[in-house]
Amino acid sequence: MMRIMNRRVFLKAAVTLSLLSGFSPVVAAGIKTGSKLDAQVEHDQHIRDYLAKMADFDRSHPGDVYLDPHHFMLLKSSLNRLKRLQSTVGHGNFYLLNFDEALNIAKHYVSVGRFTKPEIDFLEMIFYKDGTVYGFWGEKPLKRLTDRVQKGKAIKIPRSGNYLYKGRPLELYRKIKSEIGEKVILTSGIRSVIKQFMLFLNKAYRHDGNLSLASRSLAPPGYSFHGVGDFDVGQVGLAGANFTYSFTETEVYRALSRLGFVDIRYHKNNFLGVRFEPWHIKVQNRL
Repeated sequence: MMRIMNRRVFLKAAVTLSLLSGFSPVVAAGIKTGSKLDAQVEHDQHIRDYLAKMADFDRSHPGDVYLDPHHFMLLKSSLNRLKRLQSTVGHGNFYLLNFDEALNIAKHYVSVGRFTKPEIDFLEMIFYKDGTVYGFWGEKPLKRLTDRVQKGKAIKIPRSGNYLYKGRPLELYRKIKSEIGEKVILTSGIRSVIKQFMLFLNKAYRHDGNLSLASRSLAPPGYSFHGVGDFDVGQVGLAGANFTYSFTETEVYRALSRLGFVDIRYHKNNFLGVRFEPWHIKVQNRL
């Protein structure tokens, strides 16, 4: 089982929830304080702690939720199988692959191997776990593990290796391209539940099963709006640095900031438990 949050982490989560819901963090946490001043001091400290954690998102922090050794081994075996599956079907197809298709392909290819029942149970546990347990407070647009990418509505963007949904996502991307020019590129488009699994689990694996750390920069499976229309953009030639703070120093970012029709989903100092992502373009909440 995953470690349970300690009281301090719960109080921090309660503060975050209060900011989203309007309830007093003291009431939400069910605690008694000596005075309103004490409550305000504690509230302010939680906010400072939270913002410090988001600023240093790629490091472990007290109260982070980890997998226990048994589930960590299942993470490792599931992740390796997902990587073999991606190599078998190709990176482009993997973006669109749904859970049922993944299981079916895996069992028919010796190079991948059938997902074991413990691995499937583990993936189900990760998918259906409430993200707030890790400290992720965003919405969950994909509710079911078997939710599918609408392949008939997906179109591959030339020279990017990525897909976008037709309609608003494609229109918005083309509008951005027309305004900024060839310096802007699509760095990530549609991601199926399976693709998000691989990204999230890989991040957690590289940090000893720390699910909280992983969720600060990669939405848990089901919580990614890449599954329903959002996309990432970057500047040509910046490569992986497009997914770092360095992107804010680019000509493309400055141009995006000037365009009134562009919004990003995870703003600086947001209270969703997610780092600042100036490259993540918000399209819509649902298709």
